[in-house]
Amino acid sequence: MPISVLPSGAALGAEIDVDLSQSIDDAMFREIVDAFHDNIVVVFRNQHLSNAQHVAFSRRFGELEIHIVKKYLLSDYPEILLVTNIRNDAGENIGLADAGFTWHSDVSYRKHPSRCSLLYAIEVPEMDGTTLGSTLFANTIRAYEALPRSMKTWLTGRKAIHRYSERMRVANSPRPKLTAAQLAETPDIAHPIVRTHPFTGRRSLYVTKGECIGIEGVPDDEGRAVIEALHDHCIKDAFLYRHTWRVGDLLMWDNAAAMHLAICDYDLPQRRLMHRTTVIGSVPF
Repeated sequence: MPISVLPSGAALGAEIDVDLSQSIDDAMFREIVDAFHDNIVVVFRNQHLSNAQHVAFSRRFGELEIHIVKKYLLSDYPEILLVTNIRNDAGENIGLADAGFTWHSDVSYRKHPSRCSLLYAIEVPEMDGTTLGSTLFANTIRAYEALPRSMKTWLTGRKAIHRYSERMRVANSPRPKLTAAQLAETPDIAHPIVRTHPFTGRRSLYVTKGECIGIEGVPDDEGRAVIEALHDHCIKDAFLYRHTWRVGDLLMWDNAAAMHLAICDYDLPQRRLMHRTTVIGSVPF
């Protein structure tokens, strides 16, 4: 029997009815991959996964990244990054508390950015029966396709400069400051503003004003203005899907075809605890 895929009805997003704790043969996995590429963001509801199962399923999509902020990795499973607002008895964050507070595509600052990310919901914040901490996703394929032909022509062959430390400028960010070694590990890198999906061949916009500081060969002010205009275009309502989390969700998204934003509308004592794995992708082209 084919897997059940229920599209969200928005510009991207779908639910896939598969129990990931059970054995998944190659044929079923190919169906999952096809549904993933078609919908860009997919969620597997009501999962009960061990850390080993989470890592094993993620690894079927490719090599897993070990995040640069090592203090927030699980000691037994360094492939898993803690994304949480929970603090220890000393008042220190036990995980990355500001992950996704600005629009971005995961690990765009690397030579090999992420193919996809898989986020597993263990605790979801609520208040008065309302679920908080939703995540917004933007379909950057549709955003590119909606551009005027003249802009598509102007963008052809141009590259934006991505800088990891730029995200650190977010006001009141709880993220630890980068060390000299971490800065050295993440130099500026230029990627095509219009990238081609390595599996589907579709074109998408690959630029955000939260991490891109300019365009190669373009004066700084002009480059930043273009980046901001493209960014604002990508996050128009017509291109968005809002994911409302439930405990047990394993959500995965395609970083070559989407950007995302975590909505921070909660604070302690409302707790949010997620485990994230990140699959290394190919060099954008």
